Amino acid sequence: MSHRAANRSPSVIAHFFSGGFRPFFIAAALHAALMIALWVPWFLGFIHVPTALSPVAWHQHELLFGFVPAVIAGFLLTAVPNWTGRKAFSGWPLGLLFGLWLAGRLAIAGSETIGLHAAMTVAGAFLPVLAGLILRELVAARNSRNYKVVAVIGILFAAQLAFFHEFDRFGRIDMADRMAIATIIFLIALIGGRIIPSFTGNWLRQNNPGPIPPGFERFDLAAMVLSGLSLAASTVSSAVPVLLPLAGLALLGAGIAQFVRQLRWRPERTLAEPLVTILHLAFFFVPLGFLLSGAALLVDDAGLRTAGIHAWTSGAIGTMTLAVMTRATRGHSGQALRSPATTTFGIYVPIVLAAALRIGAALAPEFTMILLPLAGLLWVLAFLGFVAFYGPLVMRRKIA
Repeated sequence: MSHRAANRSPSVIAHFFSGGFRPFFIAAALHAALMIALWVPWFLGFIHVPTALSPVAWHQHELLFGFVPAVIAGFLLTAVPNWTGRKAFSGWPLGLLFGLWLAGRLAIAGSETIGLHAAMTVAGAFLPVLAGLILRELVAARNSRNYKVVAVIGILFAAQLAFFHEFDRFGRIDMADRMAIATIIFLIALIGGRIIPSFTGNWLRQNNPGPIPPGFERFDLAAMVLSGLSLAASTVSSAVPVLLPLAGLALLGAGIAQFVRQLRWRPERTLAEPLVTILHLAFFFVPLGFLLSGAALLVDDAGLRTAGIHAWTSGAIGTMTLAVMTRATRGHSGQALRSPATTTFGIYVPIVLAAALRIGAALAPEFTMILLPLAGLLWVLAFLGFVAFYGPLVMRRKIA
């Protein structure tokens, strides 16, 4: 390494850890791509990963408790300073937090060697530490409005503990994955209901004057309450079979309510700008998941149940994370809030197609050997696209 490069390296590292979105968005995208690139051939019997978890359990854990928390951390550590007016979490404390997340991924991946209990201890530490840091900032700023975000992280941590308990005791996951998915979908509906109408309204005022999305009203509150109740009922319905019909009807009602809620945000008026449209496409998988899951409970159909889960995971989670990460990265690197062709066709199109094909594989299992690898390939391409196109922007300093 040259003397000039050596002198420059510390500033590059310092800049990388100057904001939560930088390390966590890039790491989340790399992890999402690697996770599926390994899981699909492992699930189909071609390779082996040295983890004590089964292929399905590892896939579930690393999506719900590895990938998603990294995106949550990147988003919240960037958004909370705007909510509180306090200094952003950065520098060596951010580096340590990122190291804790990375240690969890390595521990789970190598748990066949170090033992599952040791891996659980390491991997389980990230969420409570993140919740504590966010809560500290909110309390210091007396920002009680956003305490509910910390509560959601706490529930996700409880789901992770339940995940470890179920696998350690029974060798399979029965309820913890549903609890985690329900928590994440509720968080998407909560945060999405704040940012999507806001971003849509801002764009419409400048580019397509006319009707704009309303603010959070009683209908939104009713939709969120119904969604929360239906998600809770569906999570415990397998243990309480008498709840199955009621949970199914509640899920259908929540799906209709969230779809009507989304229509009020004027998605049809955003088609000229993919950076805004992708938020609406991502959110559409939320009501779709409710409807598929509700129908699955009412008719007891495994295909519909799997389709509903993947409408929420591959669809809502996968697409919304990329929609948020691309927008936040563009904004914090001083780029125009629009989607260039590389973003539209290199990231958005592949992730939406990946979700559609994964849902299709659940509904048409006879085509699994075709649809599942293709969906996995498109997922990997979408997240590697983020790394390729947005990695340089992550390291760019925002121009005032």
